[in-house]
Amino acid sequence: MGQKRLMQAALAGLTLAVTGLPAAVPAQNLTVLSGSIQEPIDVPLNRAVVVESDVPFTELSIANPGIADISSLSDRTIYVLGKAPGRTTLTLLGADGQLIANVEVRVTPDVAEFKERLEQILPGQGIEVRTANDGIVLSGTVDSIVDLDRALELANRYAPDRVSNLMTVGGTQQVMLQVRFAEMQRSVSKSLSSSLGLQGVTLGGDLGLTGGTGTLNNAGALANGFAGNLPGSNANTGAVLFGFNAGGLEVGLLLEALEERGVVRTLAEPNLTALSGQTASFLAGGEYPVPVAQEDGQVSVEFKPFGVELSFVPRVVDGDLINIELQAAVSSLDPANGFTQGGFTIDAFRRRETSTTVEMRDGESFAIAGLLSDDFRDLNGQVPWLGDIPVLGALFRSAEYERQQSELVIIVTPHLVTPTRGEALALPTDRVRPPSERDLFMFGRVAASQAPSAGGAGEVARQDFSGSYGYVMD
Repeated sequence: MGQKRLMQAALAGLTLAVTGLPAAVPAQNLTVLSGSIQEPIDVPLNRAVVVESDVPFTELSIANPGIADISSLSDRTIYVLGKAPGRTTLTLLGADGQLIANVEVRVTPDVAEFKERLEQILPGQGIEVRTANDGIVLSGTVDSIVDLDRALELANRYAPDRVSNLMTVGGTQQVMLQVRFAEMQRSVSKSLSSSLGLQGVTLGGDLGLTGGTGTLNNAGALANGFAGNLPGSNANTGAVLFGFNAGGLEVGLLLEALEERGVVRTLAEPNLTALSGQTASFLAGGEYPVPVAQEDGQVSVEFKPFGVELSFVPRVVDGDLINIELQAAVSSLDPANGFTQGGFTIDAFRRRETSTTVEMRDGESFAIAGLLSDDFRDLNGQVPWLGDIPVLGALFRSAEYERQQSELVIIVTPHLVTPTRGEALALPTDRVRPPSERDLFMFGRVAASQAPSAGGAGEVARQDFSGSYGYVMD
């Protein structure tokens, strides 16, 4: 009996050496009850199990050798190797050819090894691993989308295209994006021009002169100039008109000067909140109707948005690391560059836009765009030849200078946020109370200030903010 058991152990060791597989797991017992077996045999993929039967058998067969391979170690011991995920049937026959039992063999991915690798790569994650049919089911909670993708990629190594994802991402997955649009426009315009008018006779009446330059270059302007009236077309900031007589000749001189300086500051600070992976958009401005000709000769109207536009898609990558896909634009109507056709006057658009993808942590900021425009125009006009005369040539020249500068800066700051109770929020209108008839007609009060008294907003309103306050920076 000892020799027989020794030969069986040697045969099992030889089989393992030929297949080059890890050592087999402990044997499973098949209890035959009235020609049937209650429990199926679970075999890990590319692993082997040794099964022992309570009833001696003389013949074995497997329904699908592509799923599992079998060999007999004795009349009661069976060696089963898992080759491909799936289910098949193992048949045991007795000495007289009588059916002993049909055993279900289930070959599943090697979950034990997968769990070990998962714990090594993603330690501390609450991921539960189960097998279902011939695949792997993952459930539980992970800290970020990156960890979820890593777990799925590792599971596909063990069960390609047979992974069911029931995991959820924990932590804060809503992002509020603070965007600041700041634009400065500066314009400087200067001009200096002179006009000279002559009228009358000289040289004893032998020579008659009537003419002018610049603004005094027509009969109506010349007549108004000698009458002491400034030209009606004058659009400059300052104008001086003076003249004198030289015998029968009247001389008029008109000096016009212009200097304009302007600074415009525009600012918008939209705050948008969106779920990770979802799109949020914002428009502060309006829509401009634009006529569009159709094929049948009809004219339809399309509306083009203008103003401050923002669209972004946030993605919480890992912890407080946020990936932001952003599109921003600032546009305005430009009537100076519009056109008129078919009875329609259509204004042009002045538009600055940017599209980018950035990655930053909660509370960090990026200046994603700095758009600078600098337009310069310098014009110098003169009467031919006369404008080149030294000193006196200034009376026959005009000079214009114009410069326009604009700069647009867009700064973004993301924050991970969670909802709060509605009573903790305050609106700008909460502090305004409509006036009564007595306040309106007797005292001229159009609105009264009223601080909120309930909720979180009321708690803040009751606090005393006297003294030093602000931010503390380490």
